Amino acid sequence: MFIVLLGVAVVAAATAVSAENNYNDNYNYADALDKTFLFFEGQRSGKLPLNQRVKWRGDSALRDGFLQGVDLVGGYYDAGDHVKFGLPAAYTVTMLAWGAIEYRKEITDLNQMGHTLWAIRWGTDYFLKAHTEPNVLWGQVGDGESDHYCWERPEDMTTPREAFKIDQYHPGSDLAAETAAAFAASSIAFKPYNSSYSNLLLLHAKQLFSFADQFRGFYDDSIKSAKQFYTSSGYSDELLWAATWLYRATNDEYYLKYVVNNAEYMGGTGWAVKEFSWDNKYGGVQVLLSRLLLEGKGVSSAYTSTLKQYKAKADYFACACVQKNGGYNVHLTPGGLIYVREWNNLQYASAAAFLLAVYSDYLSAANAKLTCPNGQVEPQELFKFAKSQADYILGKNPKSLSYLVGYGTKFPVHVHHRGSSIASIYNLHSEVGCVQGFETWYRRIAGNPNVMYGALVGGPDQNDNFSDDRSNYEQTEPTLSASAPLVGLFSKLHGSSSSTPGSGYHHKEIGYNNKESTAAHQTTLDSGNGDKPPVEFLHSIAATWSVGEITYYKHKVVIKNISQKPITDLKLRLDNLSSSESLWGLSPAEENSNTFQLPPWLKSLKPGSECTFVYIQGGPQAKVSVLSYN
Repeated sequence: MFIVLLGVAVVAAATAVSAENNYNDNYNYADALDKTFLFFEGQRSGKLPLNQRVKWRGDSALRDGFLQGVDLVGGYYDAGDHVKFGLPAAYTVTMLAWGAIEYRKEITDLNQMGHTLWAIRWGTDYFLKAHTEPNVLWGQVGDGESDHYCWERPEDMTTPREAFKIDQYHPGSDLAAETAAAFAASSIAFKPYNSSYSNLLLLHAKQLFSFADQFRGFYDDSIKSAKQFYTSSGYSDELLWAATWLYRATNDEYYLKYVVNNAEYMGGTGWAVKEFSWDNKYGGVQVLLSRLLLEGKGVSSAYTSTLKQYKAKADYFACACVQKNGGYNVHLTPGGLIYVREWNNLQYASAAAFLLAVYSDYLSAANAKLTCPNGQVEPQELFKFAKSQADYILGKNPKSLSYLVGYGTKFPVHVHHRGSSIASIYNLHSEVGCVQGFETWYRRIAGNPNVMYGALVGGPDQNDNFSDDRSNYEQTEPTLSASAPLVGLFSKLHGSSSSTPGSGYHHKEIGYNNKESTAAHQTTLDSGNGDKPPVEFLHSIAATWSVGEITYYKHKVVIKNISQKPITDLKLRLDNLSSSESLWGLSPAEENSNTFQLPPWLKSLKPGSECTFVYIQGGPQAKVSVLSYN
C-alpha cells in the first residue's frame, strides 16, 4: 500500500564501484549519493517498507502519538538518538526537495529519482499526520533529556514518547514556517510524478504559512524540551523562507509582495550572513530571490530594487566563502574546510557547498559574475569551492579520511549512533536495556557492528583534527540536517564531471514560473483560446511494478465536470505519453496520435460527474491539456 501512495517506485540503485583511494581526486559522487540515501533509510522511524535496503533496522516507535490521541508513527529520527525534532527535520525535507528541483535531470540520469522522492515523502507523509488542524502542528516526539540517558536500539525503545505541539495559544512561527517551506518545496519536486500529492502538500503549505504568520512566537517557548537541543535564534528568516518557496510553487504575487514588503523588517535585506543551516535560512532566501532578479522574467519593476538588495546579501555570502569579502570571510581550516562551530561542523560545510553550487548555476544561466570587494568572481569559482567542500568530506583532507561512513577505504567506525553501535535485533534477539547498552555497547572498543552507510559525521575541528571515538559526539554523530544538502550536491558534481561546471541549470522546471510547462499541470487547464474549460483533472498512481531494470507505473486520471452544464465533444492532448496502446478509457481522435476524446458510449459529461482513464508507462505522468469542448 505504501508503494501505491508514494507515486514512484524505488528504482534500482546506482551500480557501486570498487572503493576509491581516498588520496586521489577521482571521487565517485554517484556512489556517495547512493550511500547518502542509505543513511536516510537507516534513520526511518515507524513501520518499514518491504523494499527497505538497510536490513539491520526493524520497525520501531509504532505507538508514537497514541497517548495524545494522534497518529505520529513514521518520520525520521534526528541523529544518533531517537527523538523526532520537527525544526531540523522540516529543514531536511526542504533541502532534499530543493536538490530534487534543481538537479532533476542529473538525479534522473543517475536512476536515483525514486530514492530521492522516497526520502522526501518519508518526511512529508509524517508532517501531514502531524498537521492535524490548520493551526495545530505536532512538532516533536520524544524527550531529548530522557533519551540521552539511554543507549538502546530504536526497536527496543523504553524512553518516554511524549508528543508536543504548537497551536494558536502556544505558537511556533519558526517551526510552522519551516514545515510550510518543506511542503511547498516538496510539492514542486512531486509535481511531475504525482500531481495529486503535490496539490495536497501545497494546501498544507499555505495553511501552515498563514498559521506561522498570524500567530507569532518561538517554537521552543512552546515546546520547551526542544530548547536544550535546537534553540531557535528567530523566526523572521523562516517566514521569508516559506513565503519564497510558496511563491516559487504557486507564482502567486501575494508571496512575492510578502518577501519584498517585509525585506527590511524581517532582516532579509539587512542580515549579511556567513552561515546557512537549519537555524539560519537567510542565505537560502537571498540566493532564491537572486534567481528572480537574474532571470528577469515575470517580476514587476516595483520589486527590482528590493530584489537587488537581496542579491547583494547573497553576493556577500558567496564572496565570504571564496575568501574575497574584504576580510569578512568564512573561517577555513588549514585543510580548506568551512569551520563555523565545534558541534557537527560538517553540516555548515555541506549546506554552504550546496548553496554555492546552486548560485553558481543561477549566475551561469544569466551570464553574470560576482563583484566582490577583492575582485570579480566567475561562477565557476563558486562551483570549484563547492566541489572542494564535497571532496574534503570524501577524503581530500589532511587525515585522508572520508567523513561519509562507508565511502572509500578509510572512514569512521565508532559512529555515535545507537542503532548502528548495537547488534541488530535480527542477530541479537534479546532486548538491550539502557544500562546494558552503555556498559556492553557504548563503551565497546571495537567498531560498530552495523555500518551506517552514508552517515555524514560531525567532522574535524578547526585544525582538521578528528578523533574516531563513540563518546566524541561533537565529531562522530551524524544528523539529518547535515546530510540533506548532499543529495543535490553529489548529483550536481556527478553531472558536471563530464561537462562544464555551471551547466546544471539547463532543464525546464515543471510546475512554477514557466508558462510552457505549467499549463499541462494546472488543476483547471486552459483550452488555448483564453477560456477556462469547465473540467479539472486529478492525477494519481494506481500501481507500480518492475520488469528487469524498468519500473512501470499505472497512472490514473479522473476528469471531473466542475461546471453547471453538460460537456460534449471534449478533446484532450496528452504529451509525453510513451504509447497510446497502453491507454484505456479514452478514444483516439483523428487529428494526430496524441489527441484523444471521450469514448463513444459516453456522449456527454454531466455537471459534477466524473470519468476516468488510465495509462501505463515508465517515468513521470503525461501532460494533459484541453484542446476543445462544447
